[in-house]
Amino acid sequence: MERKGLDERGFIEREGALGNVGPDFRAVVAAARTAAARTYGRRLHSAYLYGSVPRGTARPGRSDLDLLLALHEEPTAADRESAARIGRELDREHQEIDGAGVLLFGRDTLLGEAERYDMGWFVACLCTPLLGDDLGEHLPRYRPDGLLARETNGDLAGRLPVWRARAGRAEGPAERRGLVRAYARKLVRTGFTLVMPRWGGWTSDLDRSAEIFGRYYPERARQMREAAALALEPVADPAVLRAFTEDLGPWLAAEYASVIGTKGHRSPVATAGQSR
Repeated sequence: MERKGLDERGFIEREGALGNVGPDFRAVVAAARTAAARTYGRRLHSAYLYGSVPRGTARPGRSDLDLLLALHEEPTAADRESAARIGRELDREHQEIDGAGVLLFGRDTLLGEAERYDMGWFVACLCTPLLGDDLGEHLPRYRPDGLLARETNGDLAGRLPVWRARAGRAEGPAERRGLVRAYARKLVRTGFTLVMPRWGGWTSDLDRSAEIFGRYYPERARQMREAAALALEPVADPAVLRAFTEDLGPWLAAEYASVIGTKGHRSPVATAGQSR
């Protein structure tokens, strides 16, 4: 029977655990914990890992480290710069990772109604507690339904103009490579959540996400498989960025709006480092 990442009641199971962190990544995780506590002190409510490192699928020298930090109050511009600095320093000092991203939020934002089916779900289901009290204990259980699909990834159409502008300004291979990785991740996850309610389950695995998407959209299956591969092994090719922003992205945004709907307007929340 195909595993769908749900418990016996049909709720999405929380993925990741500190026990899954491989030996190659334990030093950088310890450094991240120390840096978060040192930087924010008593203002830090909690810290979390997410992504391949707590899932136990990270590859030394190729995977990045993803952190989410929650402050007791809403972060300031200086707080965001501090979060970005943590990411830069971790990346510079630890060769076992290829980049580090830090998402930064206030506790009330993560627990608020506006983020209940986006960042709230993200904390409750995709984040592994690293420091402090777990906000997931104050959030509901989640099912792989249309509401979750709309609120998590129903924003692609609004992102595309920003993506085009950033791609046009990108300087050098390193920056283009980072954009390819970020855009590919978003496209694959959006493609998966487009079909998630029909499939009836959850996975964070990009290759599996692309495979499941392809069952419902075989005409776009090859493109999505390629995007999943590029999310793991990004290239600096401007043609790839154009394909994402001018072909696959616009088609996916239109299909999402038709099948799932679009996320309602909300005030933007502050992040630092790489997008989730």
